[in-house]
Amino acid sequence: MRIVIAEDLLLLRDGVVRLLTDTGHTVVAAVDNAPALLDAVTDHQPDLSIVDVRLPPGFRDEGLRAALQLRASDPGIRVLILSQYVERAYAAELLADGNGGVGYLLKDRVTALDDFLDAIERVAAGGIVMDPEVVRQLFARNGRRTGLEALTPREREVLGLMAQGLSNSAICASLVLAPVSVEKHITNIFAKLELPPADDSHRRVRAVLAYLNQ
Repeated sequence: MRIVIAEDLLLLRDGVVRLLTDTGHTVVAAVDNAPALLDAVTDHQPDLSIVDVRLPPGFRDEGLRAALQLRASDPGIRVLILSQYVERAYAAELLADGNGGVGYLLKDRVTALDDFLDAIERVAAGGIVMDPEVVRQLFARNGRRTGLEALTPREREVLGLMAQGLSNSAICASLVLAPVSVEKHITNIFAKLELPPADDSHRRVRAVLAYLNQ
């Protein structure tokens, strides 16, 4: 896989480059600011960009803004955002265009090699990946809210795993459920969130966006 990295911390940037190279990927550019990210993606057309939320010059949300700009110009661009902290608004904004191929992970997840590499593969394949800590904090902070109040506890579990980017088979394994049960729960989620029949991958994104917007 051909990857662009945008991270201002030299040690982390070099570490991710080394990790990806050692696992068979090709880092076509490793930059430390948002304008350089835009140029690198335009020049190299990578399969995936891994982007820190906060980049020079302002260290606020320049990385996220650059990622959103790239996806506005081409919704097919795949972006995995890294953040130091859980910032739900950023995760929701990233999903707001309704397309897949996006992810939001905490930087600590980089050290969990298998999880990080799995997230890369899923985002590059057009899936969505939300950090489990984002999902956990959403459960901790939010009660039952309009649009999600009809979901059963099990359906909320399934939706939470969908938010992490798990496939139906992975949800089956995580919850020890039969495929038909997971399919039924997902169908019920779509119905209760009033998501009309459409491409299922698109509906999954919209369901996760509703979850993040609790």
